Amino acid sequence: MRHLTFVILLLTILLLNSRESFGRRGRSRARSKSRVQIGLPITGKYRDTESDQYYNNDNGAKILLASHFDFEYVLGHKIAFVCVARGKPRPHITWFKDGTEIYSHLYLHVHEWQVGADKVKSKLEIDPATQMDAGVYECTADNMYSIDRRSFKTDFSIAFD
Repeated sequence: MRHLTFVILLLTILLLNSRESFGRRGRSRARSKSRVQIGLPITGKYRDTESDQYYNNDNGAKILLASHFDFEYVLGHKIAFVCVARGKPRPHITWFKDGTEIYSHLYLHVHEWQVGADKVKSKLEIDPATQMDAGVYECTADNMYSIDRRSFKTDFSIAFD
């Protein structure tokens, strides 16, 4: 009888733990469903020399200058983000908001300048800014050798006159 009570108690604990872990896993997936973090493995070393050469290629895309991470904007004013990258061949910069690629529209403009043979500067402007423009923006520079990313978190404030 004691053995049966112990087994039932153990099964109940296992069932509760599995529900908690499934719940946590589901929430974390929803929070970052389209985000893929690219970077160095946890160990700090790559498995083989080919991977190390690929990800640490001198010609790979690297972001040299990016806007401040945490940005608070005033409703109705302009938001501007800058991203400058270098690489051979010249990298291409793509802008994302909350994990989704964004394109130009009436209130959002992307300007791009090619600087020299291996550098590109991109500027994202939103004018006028609304509550819907709050979120996480990301500039991604990529060429045939590597990808580099920078994120910018924005939130709005209301100016009282």
